[in-house]
Amino acid sequence: MPDILVVTDSERVLDEVSAAVGGPGTNLRWARQGAAVLPALQESPADLVVSDLQVGTMGGYALAMELALEAGAGRLAPVPVLLLLDRAADVFLAKRTGVAGWAIKPIDPFKLRAAVEALLAGGHYHGTAAAPGRGGLQTA
Repeated sequence: MPDILVVTDSERVLDEVSAAVGGPGTNLRWARQGAAVLPALQESPADLVVSDLQVGTMGGYALAMELALEAGAGRLAPVPVLLLLDRAADVFLAKRTGVAGWAIKPIDPFKLRAAVEALLAGGHYHGTAAAPGRGGLQTA
């Protein structure tokens, strides 16, 4: 059963992620603040972290970098991070954080499910916003 930690201060985003990837066979946990993620993962490791870009005083970029540093220092098991970006321009910094994947909002439930499945399988997912009338999926 995959264990997914969703990091967002928005109940709407949590509901969208839950609808796309929740259900029988998946354990979804919720952290409302970025600062709560490290203690939560130290207490109970997750298979994946799905983080909103803007989360209170510690956003998705800082969270992803903190988790990578802690894993690199051997204080935390490595965990893939999927960032939910606000706009295409945010991809530049997402690449710099070294996250396993990102998706650009608005959330497409089918693409989000594909992203989660790819990351849980050890892969990567780099999604783009869809242009009107055209698919916008890119995977690497």
